[in-house]
Amino acid sequence: MKITVRMDDITPDMDWKSFEAFTELFEKYGIVPLLGIVPQNADPNLQIDPPNPAFFDRMRQLQKKGYVLAMHGFRHVYATKRSGLFPLNADSEFAGRSLDEQKKLLAEGKKLLQAEGICPEIFMAPGHTFDRRTVKALRELGFSYITDGFGKGPYRRDGITYLPISFLRRFCFSGRKGITTLVIHANHSTGEELARYETMFRENRDRFVPYTAFLEEQPKKQGLWARAVEYAMAFAKQWAGRAKRMLGR
Repeated sequence: MKITVRMDDITPDMDWKSFEAFTELFEKYGIVPLLGIVPQNADPNLQIDPPNPAFFDRMRQLQKKGYVLAMHGFRHVYATKRSGLFPLNADSEFAGRSLDEQKKLLAEGKKLLQAEGICPEIFMAPGHTFDRRTVKALRELGFSYITDGFGKGPYRRDGITYLPISFLRRFCFSGRKGITTLVIHANHSTGEELARYETMFRENRDRFVPYTAFLEEQPKKQGLWARAVEYAMAFAKQWAGRAKRMLGR
């Protein structure tokens, strides 16, 4: 498969050492990713370093290099115990809230980014959880894409285009045809983990394509059966993760 990269949890107070180590690897191996920016981070789990006053300067600099910038929720604070349309997790910032409430949060997040010269067309939900009201609000606010779902390429559903992520990381490196996304998180990467990523990028550099390649693919309409299978896969992965955590206690 062709592989794109997305990096979640991009904030002024993220782990900057980890983030810049990844950008060096991206530069070295010609990887041009998608970055998910939290417009107004209030998640203490993402507050690692003191806020960098040059954050948006750095984001605009990377955008000029071809990085695609997405909006990653609004405050990255989980407010409900709802999984929504893509149940990879049991908590959500958006799923279960009213349309008006969701639209207000999304509009404020987009406004904050636009004030910094960033005009996102792609939405990245914290925890991968969102519902039909989220999709409706996104459409009404001018978003064109959601980076989530499973599949071999982009697909259309409910008036918006989905850019799928990989169900399992090893599937990225299979002989399957299509295009998918490898998800990376910005914070707390150890030297050992970075070394593993460098090996991955080096050994598979011919598979990695800029995130913009996803946007150039012609989306297909997702049918009811594919939707049901996707939901079941996400739900199963959520419970597999829960079981793994329980066994690890």
